[in-house]
Amino acid sequence: MSLSKPAPIEDINEDQLKVGSPKTSAAGVKAVTVALDRGLSAAGVTRTVRSLLRINQHNGFDCPGCAWPESITERRSPAEFCENGAKAVAEENTTREVTPEWWAQHPIATLEDKTEYWLGSQGRITHPMIIREGDTHYTPISWAEAFSTIGDHINKSTPDRCVFYTSGRTANETAFMYQLFARSVGTNNLPDCSNMCHESSGSAMRPTVGIGKGTVSLEDFEHSELIFVVGQNPGTNHPRMLSALADARKNGAKVVAVNPLPEAGLLGFKDPQTIGGVVGEGSTIADHFLQIKVGGDLALFQAFGYLLLQEEARNPGSIVDQEFIDAQTVGFDGYREARATIDWNATEEATGLSRLEISTVANLLAKSKATIICWALGLTQQPHSVPTLREIINLLLMQGNFGKPGAGACPVRGHSNVQGDRTMGIWEKPTEAMLEAFDKEFNITSPREFGVDSTEALERFENDEVDVFVSMGGNFALANSDTEALEAGMRRAGLTVHISTKPNRSHVVHGRTSIILPTLGRTDRDDKHPNGPQFLTVEDSMSVIKSTQGRLKPVSEHLLAEPVIVARMAIATLGEDHPVDWKAMAEDYDVIRDHIANTIPGFEDFNLRVRGKNGFVLPNPPRDSRTFATDIGKARFSVSPFEYLAAPEGHLILQTMRSHDQYNTTFYGLDDRYRGISNGRRVILVHPEDLEAMGFKDRDLVDVISTFKGTERRANKFRLVAYPTAKGCAAAYYPEANALVHRELVARESNTPGFKAMMVRFVPHEQSADKRYDETRSGAHSA
Repeated sequence: MSLSKPAPIEDINEDQLKVGSPKTSAAGVKAVTVALDRGLSAAGVTRTVRSLLRINQHNGFDCPGCAWPESITERRSPAEFCENGAKAVAEENTTREVTPEWWAQHPIATLEDKTEYWLGSQGRITHPMIIREGDTHYTPISWAEAFSTIGDHINKSTPDRCVFYTSGRTANETAFMYQLFARSVGTNNLPDCSNMCHESSGSAMRPTVGIGKGTVSLEDFEHSELIFVVGQNPGTNHPRMLSALADARKNGAKVVAVNPLPEAGLLGFKDPQTIGGVVGEGSTIADHFLQIKVGGDLALFQAFGYLLLQEEARNPGSIVDQEFIDAQTVGFDGYREARATIDWNATEEATGLSRLEISTVANLLAKSKATIICWALGLTQQPHSVPTLREIINLLLMQGNFGKPGAGACPVRGHSNVQGDRTMGIWEKPTEAMLEAFDKEFNITSPREFGVDSTEALERFENDEVDVFVSMGGNFALANSDTEALEAGMRRAGLTVHISTKPNRSHVVHGRTSIILPTLGRTDRDDKHPNGPQFLTVEDSMSVIKSTQGRLKPVSEHLLAEPVIVARMAIATLGEDHPVDWKAMAEDYDVIRDHIANTIPGFEDFNLRVRGKNGFVLPNPPRDSRTFATDIGKARFSVSPFEYLAAPEGHLILQTMRSHDQYNTTFYGLDDRYRGISNGRRVILVHPEDLEAMGFKDRDLVDVISTFKGTERRANKFRLVAYPTAKGCAAAYYPEANALVHRELVARESNTPGFKAMMVRFVPHEQSADKRYDETRSGAHSA
């Protein structure tokens, strides 16, 4: 009854691609059946039932998927999870094992031709493994020798040539120890997945409102009059958000979706926990859908500003919260002057929307007394992302939409603790106050020179400037841009270390020496401590700190918890007499939390408060007191020039996207059912009229060429699919399209890769190109 199905033997066969009609609603009974099937296939009955009953529950474990919050109530639904959350748990719960015998049967030469789907489906890694220079296979290594090898490599290098990467699923306690380890080594080289997703949000918000996080709570959705969902696909990436949106509409709120793709979750929602979601038509989500061109959002929000100020001029006091602006902001006069005129022809060209469509939604804004604007990666991964987000902040400030019920800014995070990682100090640009606190608490001297972010780490690899690369979770090789150059650089590094649960591409494109350290997952029991079982904590998108504790027996007795791994790496590198008592923290996580309480603002009495039923909420001045902790103590309006993405003749603007069957670089399956695509991933979604204009037709096999500053990147063997995306735009799955993103194509100020800003053209695929395609998959440079 508890046995899972064997790991798949066959890999993806793109020739088996199936394309059907896109769906117009998300979730429903189908979501339930798929979630259960995936759980049973990967983990069997017992582990699936035990885990699903505890996910996101009081005294349970936090979903390892997205960071959408749970309601702070006494009682929660028994099914406090979504389909993709259940898939994420199934991936971790699996009883499939990747043993030393498995590695012995699979040389790197074979693994480098496998897709991420195949690699991730093989199961949980059971033993620490190493591959040394010249070896063809990973082989077992003892934990003691693994840590000794890591320490030797770090100590033979210089701090600046060591890079410590972090995935967003790392718990607060681990993240705190990990950044402390890197700074004890002597570097701020702490790139993380935030650099590749919401770094633009922080870069826009910190100077304008004094905090890089969202300024709303989940309860604010109950009181909002108008909610924008911009550059998001909640039906796939954070499905539980659909419940909040559906409830908001029942309370009278209007919802506006802004997206180049007509995503099912933005159109309708069938809540499987309600009668209507099971046998009825479900709930409408978006009252208005603005199908905007990729990169046109800055022009859209500037147009909203213009229209609102025009209405204010006609009816003084109807729009602008002048009392709030005078008391709490600076720069409004400059903003008002900049938005005094508009070029409607340019705005319609930039957005792909008509003046009527824009004006209709602007009227909703004018009437709303409580507006929330939500956004995700559709806005953060373009050259002008930061100005776009500042324009959103301008609109919210103008109407006083901070510090009142139902209003505020809501960047919706992806990974379940990506926000907590940054709070804990995972940042290549730490503040002086943070470093001073660490130095005082631990009697160390933290480095002051800024480190490298994810894009700069890519450049370091390319220039052979990395001796040691340590990855706390994640899949850096596939997650970043300019894939071919990055993989080639990683292969030349002296040592790569991966703290992982399952095999991934980064293990295959390894350094000259590479070590895999298998760790406990979010659902695993962590009880090998003198004081008994331990729990960890995470922070969600609404700044709620809560505990998480797995209860399942680990698949292998050889796994170590992440805090223990960090502590043993640190001791092996820094010695037993280092001022930080790493051993004490590894043995009792309360010790870590006491250090956090002494150094991170908002965590006072951490150990006491986190043991409360609902945890606690971190301070948030814009939300809590309508104050703004900027350098001048006030919020800032800002002025940005009009700009948008314009494709050269014969090109389209390409954005990356997730399948419904994936989470970042983890593929749960091959069924992107809301878009009607299954059994394949190398597809490009293109509007039928654009296909015809470019001389192609539906299902043509092409090679894709991106152009940036006179240079080209190429990805071969993609299938064109006619799809109702915005005209002039195209979409492809991440990470298959990452190879098309030039390293220098980034968002200004945040340095986030331009995954939503590629200028691409297509050429017919020829069989002679297959060799180049195969070379690309194995990480070699293509011509």
